[in-house]
Amino acid sequence: MKIFISGASGLVGGNCLKHFTEQGSQVVGSYFSYPTNNTVFYDTLNPQHPDNFDVQSFAPDVLVHCGALTHVDYCETNVDESYQKTVQSTINLIAVAKACNAKMVYISTDYVFDGENGPYKEDAPVNPISVYARHKLEAEQMVLTQLSDALVLRVTNVYGDEVRGKNFVARIIEQCENNQKLTLKLPFDQYASPANAWDIARAMYVLLHDKKSGIYHIGSTDYLNRVELALRVLSYYPNAQYELIPISTADMKQPAPRPLLGGFVKMKFSNEYPDFLFGNVDSYLRSKMNK
Repeated sequence: MKIFISGASGLVGGNCLKHFTEQGSQVVGSYFSYPTNNTVFYDTLNPQHPDNFDVQSFAPDVLVHCGALTHVDYCETNVDESYQKTVQSTINLIAVAKACNAKMVYISTDYVFDGENGPYKEDAPVNPISVYARHKLEAEQMVLTQLSDALVLRVTNVYGDEVRGKNFVARIIEQCENNQKLTLKLPFDQYASPANAWDIARAMYVLLHDKKSGIYHIGSTDYLNRVELALRVLSYYPNAQYELIPISTADMKQPAPRPLLGGFVKMKFSNEYPDFLFGNVDSYLRSKMNK
């Protein structure tokens, strides 16, 4: 299997690049603004950029789109940039996938739901409540309608090993290991099902191997709020100095509204792959402690 990954310098893309390569696939991963080892330059908003990796000559069987503008509050006040980096980039990659006759994988989010009745199965009615969410849903639907065998993985609260260590769990770990005092003001009423990016890569690979298509929800065995998630990580650092301030989402007064009861029921995936074992925050932290 020949695979091109757009956004391979990020959390999900980087884990996909590593796992797919280890599985023996021929993989090329791209970056745009942050180069990492074994990645090539590709600008999804400028397919004719002279420095772009030549995807069509590579002729991938699969094109994985991991890149997007994920700063939810920034998107709320920068609507055009959000559209360009989430929707237009997807439109451009759909055209590349068609030109290569490649299967496309799109990474989506639980933000396509309003958070009134989560956790969600794949057939739950969508109702995005923020600019970021509307653009993610628009891109997701374009992929599904324009490419008959496309695969969409909805994920949320992703954590794991990442070169930049930008994800929520990684930032807490880094500060604890550097003996920095943490001040965390976190919502107690936002629930989700965090997923390790390594598990997302593993799940994606088996779905690709079996030529699956459509929407799949991917999550771990955890379902918890942001305060609980932080405390779970901090429990592995008994000497950590921190101030944790639980606060309601309403009192946080964030520019973009958040779905409160988010996250997933991954029944579809688990029914098809009952022997697939997902990790959770505890297993990830234990693996970090043992290194």
